[in-house]
Amino acid sequence: MKAHFSILLLVSATLATQTATGQSSQQKTGQERAKTDSLTKLNYQQVLQRLAIKLPTLPPQAEDPNRPKNAIVKGKGVGYNDDQGRNISRSAWGAWINYDEVRANDYVLPDPLILKGGKAVTSAKIWWTQRRPEIVTDYESEVFGRIPKNTPSVSFDVTETDTTALASKAIKKTIIGRIDNAAYPKASPVINITMYRPKNAKGQVPLVVIISSSAKGNNQTIELLNQTGWAVAIFDTNSLQADNGAGLNLGIIGLVNKGQFRKPDDWGVLRAWSWGLSKALDYFQKDKSINPKKIGIQGHSRWGKTALLAAAMDTRWAAVFASCSGSGGASLEKRNFGENLDVIAGESEYHWMAPNFVKYGGNWESFPVDAHQMIALIAPRPLFITGGTQDIWADPVGEFKACVAASPVYKLLGKTGITTTQFPAPDVSLIDGELAFRFHEGGHTDSMDWPIFISFAKKYFN
Repeated sequence: MKAHFSILLLVSATLATQTATGQSSQQKTGQERAKTDSLTKLNYQQVLQRLAIKLPTLPPQAEDPNRPKNAIVKGKGVGYNDDQGRNISRSAWGAWINYDEVRANDYVLPDPLILKGGKAVTSAKIWWTQRRPEIVTDYESEVFGRIPKNTPSVSFDVTETDTTALASKAIKKTIIGRIDNAAYPKASPVINITMYRPKNAKGQVPLVVIISSSAKGNNQTIELLNQTGWAVAIFDTNSLQADNGAGLNLGIIGLVNKGQFRKPDDWGVLRAWSWGLSKALDYFQKDKSINPKKIGIQGHSRWGKTALLAAAMDTRWAAVFASCSGSGGASLEKRNFGENLDVIAGESEYHWMAPNFVKYGGNWESFPVDAHQMIALIAPRPLFITGGTQDIWADPVGEFKACVAASPVYKLLGKTGITTTQFPAPDVSLIDGELAFRFHEGGHTDSMDWPIFISFAKKYFN
């Protein structure tokens, strides 16, 4: 590690165009990144050891007979792209990223309407009292982890009010959720939120909570939602729990565990974020300016995964928008296309999940659930799922297939899911039912889907 730091220092020193302050900043950033990577690697190795997982010995990538035939060495000589310039990497279990539809669909999905004992779910009562709890249990024990019983109390305060926000069109409130850390003062997580309510709004208004890496938010999106007459709250996940394996002994996870290692079914980062979102929902439902029955949740990418999880586990969320959520979100795990289960179980993303999830790396067929069941847990509430033509990594086709497979649950509960098995053309919005899907023309973004979500959610919010 010291040698690595020395290299960073040497490289920084050779940048003659940089000021001394810039050099110091770059050195510090590089050292912090190296420390985070080192701690993450160590924590991941501990997960493997505690679960008795032994990774296979693989041949060098250049000699791997399973390497895709269209793999091309990247320009810098490290790693591979395919002939269309898309990243092709190999997992620790030997699975190469696949973009070939012919090779993607060799899987069998668990039926969301068959009990584990083999009996069919023929009524809403059986769904709510038997089948849904079965699926929730699988997700808690094997995928995202359980919320500990000893979570601390949270108290929310408005620390600042700005009546001139967004050119005086909105009232901006800075909100902090203070978490009792008396049990382990070394960890000091908080919940940072910024809320914008249209200034000319009267009475209680709907609210959309946007999950993000900070509480800043995108003004264009905020203004669009405010113009619709809805309030917006930006929820900062990083203030609650760091988005890496190195921070698992701090944040809310570290606070509850008192800095100790997680048990196999303990919560991961996504579950911790969803817990914080439920605490924020407690607060918002008591806000006299917000309609407590019309509070929706939105997230993009990893926060799209979080939005799905939060709504699946807390049925008070009235509407959901999950953008480009990929594996661990709306795309099917057993389908081998783009981001796959091995990627999530690998060193860079395992922290999102319970340690138990890692044992399904290279063992996809044993995975007890799949994304269509996560979607089914949100039924019968309105859910809008999106993907992009240039975001193949997140597997929009797999997201659509998951929606189709979840639709029988919406139908059982008296609502309308996806009524076609034909994948839609770009920018065709399937929003007639409570389960909606859109394949936008573009990349890994949610910007062009917000107007469609507003049209979709208006049916339930106005």
